[in-house]
Amino acid sequence: MKYSLIAVLLLAANLAFAEEAAKDEWNETTLSEETIQKIQQAQFTYKKCVVDTMQKPEFSKLESRNATDAIIKLCEPTLADMRKVYTDAEVPGVIADRHLKKLRIQVTRNLLQELMYVEAAKKAGQP
Repeated sequence: MKYSLIAVLLLAANLAFAEEAAKDEWNETTLSEETIQKIQQAQFTYKKCVVDTMQKPEFSKLESRNATDAIIKLCEPTLADMRKVYTDAEVPGVIADRHLKKLRIQVTRNLLQELMYVEAAKKAGQP
């Protein structure tokens, strides 16, 4: 009898956990064409912010990792605009945050790589 009571309790706990996890899942919904365009525009704005900020002379004086960190922090508010587009489309925050994190990581890697190339070129004596 003890085993059946434990089994019932474990089953109930698993069901409760499954119900909680289901709340965070995004059940097969679709984004409207308008929402997709807004997201793409927000991505463009974020990447443009990074490129425009990177070209400012004060960042060319910094070491590439420090410059990357400063530039990404300055452009962070544009990601908040993209998150709002997601939340307005009723995309769960977990999914929106995952996409924003992926985008931030990709842009950060590309920016760091570009700044390292520029830094190496300067050290090699190229303009």
